[in-house]
Amino acid sequence: MFAKILIANRGEIALRVARTCREMGIPTVAVHSEADRDSAVVGFADESVQIGPGPPQRSYLNAAAVLQAAQQTGAEAVHPGYGFLSESPDFADACESLGITLIGPPASVMAVLGDKTSARALMGKAGLPLLPGSLDPLDAASARELVAEIGFPVIVKAAAGGGGRGMSVVRDPARFDEEFRRTQATAQLLFGDGTVYVERYLENARHVEIQVLCDGRGNAVHLGERDCSVQRRHQKLIEETPAPRLPGGLAERIGRSAVEGALAAGYSGAGTFEFLVGPDGGYYFMEVNCRIQVEHPVTEMATGIDLVQRQIRIAGGEPLGLVQDDVAPRGAAIECRINAENPARGFVPTPGPVTQFVPPGGPFVRVDTHVHSGYVVPPNYDSLLAKLVVWAPGRDEAIQRMKRSLTEFRVSGPTLHTTRDFLLSMLDHPRFRNAEHSTSFVDELVQTTTEQQAGD
Repeated sequence: MFAKILIANRGEIALRVARTCREMGIPTVAVHSEADRDSAVVGFADESVQIGPGPPQRSYLNAAAVLQAAQQTGAEAVHPGYGFLSESPDFADACESLGITLIGPPASVMAVLGDKTSARALMGKAGLPLLPGSLDPLDAASARELVAEIGFPVIVKAAAGGGGRGMSVVRDPARFDEEFRRTQATAQLLFGDGTVYVERYLENARHVEIQVLCDGRGNAVHLGERDCSVQRRHQKLIEETPAPRLPGGLAERIGRSAVEGALAAGYSGAGTFEFLVGPDGGYYFMEVNCRIQVEHPVTEMATGIDLVQRQIRIAGGEPLGLVQDDVAPRGAAIECRINAENPARGFVPTPGPVTQFVPPGGPFVRVDTHVHSGYVVPPNYDSLLAKLVVWAPGRDEAIQRMKRSLTEFRVSGPTLHTTRDFLLSMLDHPRFRNAEHSTSFVDELVQTTTEQQAGD
């Protein structure tokens, strides 16, 4: 096993990785920006290295600075968490060239699956169902020809996109050219790659994803499904397992498809295969996340499997040590993301000092966070304050436990707003309680509320 691991991330995921490393007896190095010099993981890790100023482009996205920190501290491996450099084939290649193990899939696999067009092509060859659309990048002329064949609505997506960014739904043919160019420009700005593709947009769809573990030796299992349909502009707010009210046997069929896709790609480590499920029960491959997911605690609560530990062991050369029959999820788990955002103002981030932070407790309640009273939410990074996760024998009980826990959660500051109350309203909504929601659920409610306020 590794003698030392550098954690190339920040916030709650950096602290979460450090905790598993300590349980495994592996010393850790926390890298941090100047803005995060007093962060929780810096105090928890065995060593720390400042790698740059606050802006992420000059710190957490500075691959050279991260690798220099790994070399100077003698770290044998790098855990990238999620976001930042976690899905960069170039960073994976650079690690390999220096003899440092990146805890994740090989750069070659990351390159194929990180580009959504090549991922679609590979998964199509592997037999996974795809929505009608392009398997190659498109220019404006070829895109117009394609949409004439597949019909509207369509969605234009950045091939290098991620995190719910770089996509646009088009229902009006007259707006297609404008939205196509706008998505290209957005993709270039966000990802440095303006390549886009088009596929048919599935109305009233559920977002269902499958957690997989693979050892790169032909052994792979899935750990059940997560429903991530409660999202705002493609940003997930609530995740749960199992996915409620799926047709009988569908979850297992999607799980088998994910394993087949992972084996076809030669995947290694923990990854997530994302699918859309239509109202008729049809399911379609969407993309692969070549990293640990924000919502991985949902699966850990239901299966009892430490996904970060499995990542580390696989990267260290150990075989998977699991077959599908070993995986037996129990009960229901739900995660809510507590963000420093103001829902009343379009979810605008609200950085600033935290004067009160009192997380909930009680049986089967987990809080993944790096925040404490006196913490200052910086303006440079993601607005996530905490992930609140609960488990119960059934979904209704899990919802009640989550409501109780959210009500206990105390977070305040002079400029701080959070999504806590908004999440409570989602949990109480009949469409969520009856599992009749889709990926458009939150945006439809926000639009309706905005229109009502304008009318008043």
